[in-house]
Amino acid sequence: MAKLDQPDSVYYDITWTGFCGDAPPRVREVFEIVREARDQAIERVSKAVREKREIRGYEVDDAARNYIRERGFGDRFVHRTGHSIGGEVHGTGANMDNLETHDERRILPGALFSIEPGIYLEDFGVRLEVDVFVTANSASTTGIVQRELVRIG
Repeated sequence: MAKLDQPDSVYYDITWTGFCGDAPPRVREVFEIVREARDQAIERVSKAVREKREIRGYEVDDAARNYIRERGFGDRFVHRTGHSIGGEVHGTGANMDNLETHDERRILPGALFSIEPGIYLEDFGVRLEVDVFVTANSASTTGIVQRELVRIG
């Protein structure tokens, strides 16, 4: 995470996942599940904004968490899906949370928040984090979105 050294700047909070050498099939499988869970959460927000429907933090968490749970890793996703972001990395707006809390706060135009699902196994973990900015008419990620597992070395 980082932010510009300027007054009123906000954080850019992202996480990418890589593997040293060729990733084994199990690592690739878990990466793909986490990637799809992240994308499901992004789409849940985008669709609600397009349809002019209210959406609350717990609903975003449910989109990612349910996808991971349906694939058998529900007990390995041990944190909320995301948090609001502002001048402090953890802002005061809605959190994408239906695990630690049941956050019923609405996601409002002007909101910036992370979506960061993860699966953590005994021998490795995968977490993918993006930031999403919401306007009255759209929801979009604020930077490059990781689509493929990064090969290191």
